[in-house]
Amino acid sequence: MPEKSGKQEAETVAAPLFRRVCGAFATGVAVAAVTGRDGKPHGLTVNSFTSVSLHPPLVLVCIGHKAATHGPFSGAAHFSVNFLDETQQELSERFASSHPRRFEGLRWSEGKTGAPVLDDAMGVLECETWRKMDAGDHTVFFGLVKHARVRDGRPLVYFGSRYRRLEDG
Repeated sequence: MPEKSGKQEAETVAAPLFRRVCGAFATGVAVAAVTGRDGKPHGLTVNSFTSVSLHPPLVLVCIGHKAATHGPFSGAAHFSVNFLDETQQELSERFASSHPRRFEGLRWSEGKTGAPVLDDAMGVLECETWRKMDAGDHTVFFGLVKHARVRDGRPLVYFGSRYRRLEDG
């Protein structure tokens, strides 16, 4: 039997298959945003969001280490998560792109925590950065929800590598 090193390599699934299988899970679409140390708003489209706890109210978002917004998120004390409705696909695409000034020309304001909030978002969670944890090629940002608002609407959904709309059934 060969000698094992202190680090054990687990057998894993190939990245293309992993991505395809995860694409079979429908998700909502949101824009996570922070005010950077430069005083400017920074944001990106995320579907790696989940609620974590009700008591206390905790959520998480995952941001890739190579994302342009990773630095601003790492240094921010607060962040927002802005849930998009089915009419806001263009907004999702804008924040998923490499557009240098993603907030330019948009209706947004500084939230109660100081994090950027999209005025027309269907739902908004303003969070205090509670914990950060590296996980593979991403950082998991846990947020303690400090403020929230919601309006009626139909969510923007992402499934099978495409935007979708919910149908009443």
